[in-house]
Amino acid sequence: MSSLSDFPAGFLWGVATSAQQIEGATDEGGRGESVWDRFAATPGRVADGSTPRIACDHWHRWREDVALLSWLGVRAYRFSVSWPRVLPTGRGAPLTAGLDRYDALVDALLEAGIRPLLTLDHWDLPQALQEEGGWSSRSCVDAFTAYTEAVSRRLGDRVSMWVTHNEPWCISHLGWEVGAHAPGRRDAAASLRVAHHLLVAHGRAVEVLRRNAPRAEVGIVLILSPIHAASQGAADVDAARRLDGSLNRWFLDPLFRAAYPGDALLDRVRLGQLADTSPEFMRDGDLACAAAPCDFLGINYYSRNVVRAGAGGEPESVRVAPPEALTAMGWEVYPEGLEEILLRVQRDYAPRRVLVTENGAAWPDGPGPEGHLADPRRVAYLRAHVEALGRAARAGVPVAGYFVWSLLDNFEWAEGFSKRFGLFHVDFATQRRSARESAYWYRDIVARGVTEDVPGPHNARRSP
Repeated sequence: MSSLSDFPAGFLWGVATSAQQIEGATDEGGRGESVWDRFAATPGRVADGSTPRIACDHWHRWREDVALLSWLGVRAYRFSVSWPRVLPTGRGAPLTAGLDRYDALVDALLEAGIRPLLTLDHWDLPQALQEEGGWSSRSCVDAFTAYTEAVSRRLGDRVSMWVTHNEPWCISHLGWEVGAHAPGRRDAAASLRVAHHLLVAHGRAVEVLRRNAPRAEVGIVLILSPIHAASQGAADVDAARRLDGSLNRWFLDPLFRAAYPGDALLDRVRLGQLADTSPEFMRDGDLACAAAPCDFLGINYYSRNVVRAGAGGEPESVRVAPPEALTAMGWEVYPEGLEEILLRVQRDYAPRRVLVTENGAAWPDGPGPEGHLADPRRVAYLRAHVEALGRAARAGVPVAGYFVWSLLDNFEWAEGFSKRFGLFHVDFATQRRSARESAYWYRDIVARGVTEDVPGPHNARRSP
């Protein structure tokens, strides 16, 4: 059991969302098309055929959603700015209408005593930039730097925590290497350029944020996972090393050591994805730029990876958990992995501070009799992960915050609306938000600062 004493003073209990997943209003206010708008509009790309055109209609209902945050009592809210809503073509003069709305949201959060944590890039690259090569083009680094300039000039006086990119591995690998996410490319060599340009753009953005928001804290968010070999056989152990190199160390090493992991570079050369270990897209000073000192590292954690050696020794995922231990995404519930990855990152990279910027689980928990929204599996998942976070804090990891994914059921990328992560259930036909049992549980955790069992959610309590 963890208690308030496990966490430092000022610990940020929060929730997270992203603009593309909740805002909707994709054709309002001069907003440009994003890569995810285009991807979702392409038949067969999204599991349920849905698009983010309306999503949670947060663009019109943002005041209602701030009220939900206030009801939860969270100390911080992680949200993202939509790049094509500020710069419809990715460049040029920023749209006043877009910035005005984020300006009002920030003010409302501060008035409610909620600290804004703003993510600049949560995957919604303007489609106009994609048509110029997107992140595979060096020019996208300059475009992102200018976008950071526009947003931080407007909000840098009030937003005190900034994230440059969310999960660059997902953009480069899922979007460019395997094609499961926008922009839907399958080009392993290009994916390495994408990853590199994202890292360089991060470093450039840090410079801008230091200038325009000098009192703010700046970081980046990575999705990280422990990689376990399916057996102790040499081939499986090597497969685990290879996946750790491409998922975890490919981003951690440049950010904290100004170098790519040597073994992972050699793996890419052997696969024919790089000509040599000094790729042509790497310019002098790039890695020093990527390693610009940050105030925190954001870690998104959902599960571990268990792998064996597949064809050619390539890592191949193995499912070791029974069906009842899987979320609706097919991910194993493995809270021990959060503690493991936090301890590993602290041991090997020693970030100044760590935020768990996303953690949550999807299950199809809809209204039951009389509208009751019980989701005991989500409550158990969150409780176990908060306890794991407390153990890591006791072991000396400088944890500074925990953000549940997500405030609302939303457009869950390539899964569309078929997977629900929200503390609040959303009826997408009416846009009604309803608190799940997990929302009541988390509200009590935030208020009490402990993970002990708390009273049931419907005992003389008023729903938001």
